[in-house]
Amino acid sequence: MTQQYLVGETSVLLAQLEASGADPLTARELARLRREAESGPVSGLGPVAVRALELTDKLCRDSLRRGDVPGFLRQCTSGAELREFCLCAQLLADT
Repeated sequence: MTQQYLVGETSVLLAQLEASGADPLTARELARLRREAESGPVSGLGPVAVRALELTDKLCRDSLRRGDVPGFLRQCTSGAELREFCLCAQLLADT
């Protein structure tokens, strides 16, 4: 995979998470992570993805707590896509 593809796909997946019904604070954090992914070194994509996946867990728990099933499903789907991409791109260790 080219570096441009890695950055671009990470950015798209973070944007999907940002649009998945995140509260304003989490949406800002996801936007910050997306900017970091787009402007930082490719070697920084792993830590960005780890933080985004942590935020996804928080989003999913919050959606469940509120009873927001559609939001939960969107966030789970986006988070799973991000995790799968990062594992395939070897940005994360499979734990």
